[in-house]
Amino acid sequence: MPNTYSATQKTLHWLIALLIVGVYLLTYGEGFYERGDPMRATIWWLHISFGLLLLGLVLVRIGLRFTRGTPELPPEMTPVERGASQAVHLGLYLLMLGIPLVGVVLTWLRGDTLSFFGLFTIPSPVEADRTLGRSVKEIHELGANLILALAALHAAAALWHHFVRRDGVLARMLPGRGNEQPGLAD
Repeated sequence: MPNTYSATQKTLHWLIALLIVGVYLLTYGEGFYERGDPMRATIWWLHISFGLLLLGLVLVRIGLRFTRGTPELPPEMTPVERGASQAVHLGLYLLMLGIPLVGVVLTWLRGDTLSFFGLFTIPSPVEADRTLGRSVKEIHELGANLILALAALHAAAALWHHFVRRDGVLARMLPGRGNEQPGLAD
């Protein structure tokens, strides 16, 4: 079992965190433009493209988690703390997968094609249904708010481990920190 995350795992962690916040904030950009302004469409095109990028990176991250594993938690953590850690991580992973997938369905229900930065498009395989789309949009927005709340809890716990417990939990995920075990591939 590794005693720290690999450089690739660390990079993905921080890049995904930035993407989650960026994609979330991007949704507020449309408010700066009036209906019909082409910038509103550009903002949603970027939101969808970055959301698809996020989904791809999360899939890579999950693959690394299964193949490389994760560092052991400190032995002084109680069973309740370990369970809470596992529950928060599971929730984050489910939301990191679910939110973009629900966003894909939402895009198709609106009758739009998916575009990944204009490099390729995926036409909608379903009939447009704006009524169902509104319900799916609410689920997408709820997921986005939940992941920010869960990420804030995750960050607060990491800071608590770093400043109060001083047990090295946060250091395992900081860039350039920790002791990589020789011979373990990223």
